[in-house]
Amino acid sequence: MCGSNVFLRVLWLFLCRAIASCSPLTADRQANITSMLGQQADRVMALGEWEERWQQNKIGFHQSEVHKMLKNNIDKVLNGRTGVRFFFPLCGKAVDMKWLADMGHSVVGVEISEKAIRQFFEENNMTYTEEPVPAIPGAKVYKNSEKNISLYQCDLYNFSNSTEGQFGAIWDRGSLVAINPGDRKKYAALIISLMANDCRYLLDTFLYNPDLYQGPPFFVPDEQVHSLFGSSCDIELLQSEDALTDKQRNWGLDKFTENVHLITPKSN
Repeated sequence: MCGSNVFLRVLWLFLCRAIASCSPLTADRQANITSMLGQQADRVMALGEWEERWQQNKIGFHQSEVHKMLKNNIDKVLNGRTGVRFFFPLCGKAVDMKWLADMGHSVVGVEISEKAIRQFFEENNMTYTEEPVPAIPGAKVYKNSEKNISLYQCDLYNFSNSTEGQFGAIWDRGSLVAINPGDRKKYAALIISLMANDCRYLLDTFLYNPDLYQGPPFFVPDEQVHSLFGSSCDIELLQSEDALTDKQRNWGLDKFTENVHLITPKSN
């Protein structure tokens, strides 16, 4: 039985890779994707729900180690550059931010939870300041003493390129998969507006059966990544891995694939 399960998981991963490389979509495949996306299309989480999760320490999405997909692909993101400005949408208290800052890069993040931001600095033994952001009513920005990490506490959609300009890199480990599915076009437009001409955007997504789990994290097929970003960006699938663990099994899933894409602006 164990051997059969391993075979099925390998087959699932193979099919996911095969599907990602197939173009154009058949009518049946498109209908299937549309149906699967429809399972979560109306799912909405208010900002207050995310804040409540932080207050109650229900943050199973947080990782205490630098994400392996970032480590595995950092050279492709940097592309030989030094001193790169990174943007972290919905940054939480990701330790990845300190890892990059320690390498000589700078980081700007956006997060709704004040608790998450304060914990990031405190758990990493950083002194920091906080100040209001006049251009974003109610927002604050927290900066470490070295001024190479700036974290904005605000609604992501109130942040824009007029706030901090554009970025040379973006690490989207858990943002596109966390926002409400109905907001994905708005989200993609924001991300594209934050991309400098040489930006290299690393995007982490998940494939699973949305009939079995309502999310978050939400199901984001490769075809939708291309639909959202393909008109203005080139998209490369860098990695596709079977990421099924006991956590996903507890969600009721028996298949769970993690895909990482490199997205870069098309040259004019």
